[in-house]
Amino acid sequence: MNSEKETFQSKKYISKSLYYRFSQFVGFLLGARFFVAALLTFALYVSTFFLFNQEESFRNFVFDFKVHGIIFCTVLTILAGGIINQFYDLEKDHIVKPFRTRIQSFIKQKYFLYAYLGLSAISLSVAWMISHNVFLFFVVYQFFMWLYSHKLSRILILNNLTFVSLTLYPFFGMMVYYETFSKKIFLMAVFLFLFLLCIDIVKDTLTRSVDKTFGYITIPNYFKSRNTKTILICLLLITMGVSMKIITQTEVSGFMAYYFAGGLFVMIICIYLFLNSTRKSNFLTLNILRLWVFVGIIAMLLNGIEHKL
Repeated sequence: MNSEKETFQSKKYISKSLYYRFSQFVGFLLGARFFVAALLTFALYVSTFFLFNQEESFRNFVFDFKVHGIIFCTVLTILAGGIINQFYDLEKDHIVKPFRTRIQSFIKQKYFLYAYLGLSAISLSVAWMISHNVFLFFVVYQFFMWLYSHKLSRILILNNLTFVSLTLYPFFGMMVYYETFSKKIFLMAVFLFLFLLCIDIVKDTLTRSVDKTFGYITIPNYFKSRNTKTILICLLLITMGVSMKIITQTEVSGFMAYYFAGGLFVMIICIYLFLNSTRKSNFLTLNILRLWVFVGIIAMLLNGIEHKL
């Protein structure tokens, strides 16, 4: 009887231990923004091969270890940036993201800091082995990741501009690496910058009161709701203008042409939602815009496969 009781308690202890370890693992993934990093990695590979890499064959690309090294450093830097960002936003996240914070509580904050330092060090070490220029590129990237989390995320307008710029920074690096400069890529970069800027401002509308409480000066909590709505509509109208310019004045074709044409209707829907702005409609708009970014990555992939075949 005692033996059966001990066996039951042992199984219960193992079950609790496994649950705790699993929670720690999930907490680390959420703290490091692992799923965001995975999406950016996918986008980086797609854009690098199908947009910036105009001449290299797929075989040469696969065995171009320098490119893989740069993308590897980018992934580690993004993971490190996610960790340091959640470290500084911990109090705010308790209210805005209670479930995520609950999961992350299974890991002490000091271990997140150790992970941040470890990921940053590995990234810079690999970058140094690739070249001194790549090392400098990632030193700048990591510095502004930290500066954004520590200071810039609380400063009006700079917070949005810095966040979007840091998101696009790795893509800019690949463009410079392949020396791919053209009117089409410039306009696509402007389109994506404005699109991501809209997403970031809409996201701020959903956390307006919390941001104000914790000292984050964002466009929605500094300007009135009506002015924020006007700013977002103006940004979307400018983005539509850029989109039409891409369709009519560049050699974009195939799935990408359909993407930019379809984007016009998506942005019209978003403008309509802003005109009838509520918290629910803003949440819907945010998800529509995010989904359309993902659709853009898939469109680029399909378009690239079509042209490479």
